[in-house]
Amino acid sequence: MSEAAVRANIVRWGKSLFDRGLTAGSSGNITARVDDGFIATPTNSCLGFLDADRLSKLDAAGNHISGDPPTKETPLHFAFYEGRGCAAVVHLHSTFATALSCLSDVDPTDALPPITPYVVMRVGRVPVVPYTRPGAAEGKRLIAGIVAGHSAALLENHGPIVCGATLDAAVFAIEELEEAAKLAILTRGMPVRHLSQDAVADLNATFKLR
Repeated sequence: MSEAAVRANIVRWGKSLFDRGLTAGSSGNITARVDDGFIATPTNSCLGFLDADRLSKLDAAGNHISGDPPTKETPLHFAFYEGRGCAAVVHLHSTFATALSCLSDVDPTDALPPITPYVVMRVGRVPVVPYTRPGAAEGKRLIAGIVAGHSAALLENHGPIVCGATLDAAVFAIEELEEAAKLAILTRGMPVRHLSQDAVADLNATFKLR
């Protein structure tokens, strides 16, 4: 995909996520890989009103080379790029996933139970990364500690972050994470039937989430 097409896709998905209430105000950020570096949403930008020509361009090492200044969360994104070789990363403050990140009794190694096959297929296990100030360099080290086995995480008291083999795949995964988080919260305290270990193993073997 050309850089122009990547820029257009970031704008398209940013507007879609904003219009559907999956991120508010100037929250959330998107990055995507291009041949000679990365394209990122600018700091303090609203995903619903992005300008393709003003998106931030970063070189392969993450240095800002053109466009508006990039999101302060680029260290989190680069932990995924360096650890998983993915093509895109999306971070949102979507309501239910963020609510799940604030709950003190979730399993920090897997905050999202296997409640549907699609959360297993598209998201996998979702650890909770300890809280750091938004934009703090420490966040990258914490993400780096989990990316070998995970394509998604909840940032404690902050929200979800997901990587994918394409931007479309990353968006689909973070949407699935939000829906599964919604189901998990709505059914808290109820006798929920989770997928069995055998069912999860079958999904993992069949769909080979990377």
